[in-house]
Amino acid sequence: MTQTPYLDALQRDGFVRIPSLLTPSEIAHFRSIASAATTLTRTGKWPHFRTVPKQFPPWPKTAPPASEGGIWGVQHLLHPEMPGRSEFAKFYFSEKVLAVAEELLGVKPDAGNKDDDEPLVMELFNLLVAPETKDFELRWHRDDIPETATPEEELKMLKDKSPNGKQSHAQYNLALCADSSLIVIPGSHRRVRTETERNAAPYEAELPGQLVVELQPGDAVFYDSNILHRGVYKAKEEGGEETRLTLHGSLGLNAPSEDKKVRATAVLQHGVGAWVHREDAAFGIGERAEKMRANLVAMGTGEGVGYSLQG
Repeated sequence: MTQTPYLDALQRDGFVRIPSLLTPSEIAHFRSIASAATTLTRTGKWPHFRTVPKQFPPWPKTAPPASEGGIWGVQHLLHPEMPGRSEFAKFYFSEKVLAVAEELLGVKPDAGNKDDDEPLVMELFNLLVAPETKDFELRWHRDDIPETATPEEELKMLKDKSPNGKQSHAQYNLALCADSSLIVIPGSHRRVRTETERNAAPYEAELPGQLVVELQPGDAVFYDSNILHRGVYKAKEEGGEETRLTLHGSLGLNAPSEDKKVRATAVLQHGVGAWVHREDAAFGIGERAEKMRANLVAMGTGEGVGYSLQG
């Protein structure tokens, strides 16, 4: 039996599905506070969101009305002013999440509990939700490699962002409702696009080898952010019960300074650097969370880093 089953699956397939990461009582608890955060955002009382039909940051300051799709994401669940922040933080910094991240990033167990440097970096924690009244799709993409890259450029960037096949971060979706929104092409994180993939329409409904990642409430999928993937989000009824509540997070590896530059744009483009340094941003749930936050502060404010992708 392998001692790193999650890492083996991630390196082979580009993703690993982990069933029942949350218990039924935890699912109910986080669904309640995630629903409250979504309602707050839909009613204009939380200013950080992802809007239809935009796929990548920067995001508009004003959300479109529900009749035009509204929002498809709630940003900055760890922001000091987010109601429910302390509960979201307990999950984000929980041992069950950190243990998976440590395996995927090659960190020795309990490394963050010793006196040496904290090996992980706090990155992003957001919520993905169903748009209202209109279905919404994300085009085929890799999170940090533009579709305009030539095969040679694409191969170089894949190698640079995963040197020796190792990632600098662990990214995941945790479903609080049944979720089949993520579509991936297994193994595509290790190769350039085929001619079929390169010439496909941005929203091509079917590509060879694609797989729909089916998540039940409490299930998580950790995936290489540069696997070829897209999202298909079914609309909910305006004012109706939330049909998609998926926690979307990432944690980074506290790598040497030169390696951090590779990750800085992908993280800081979302605006987390604008508030993570604040005095009231402390979590009060243990030394490790504060060390991880300090590692993010050290990455900078995000001013002038630009954006990974456009659209």
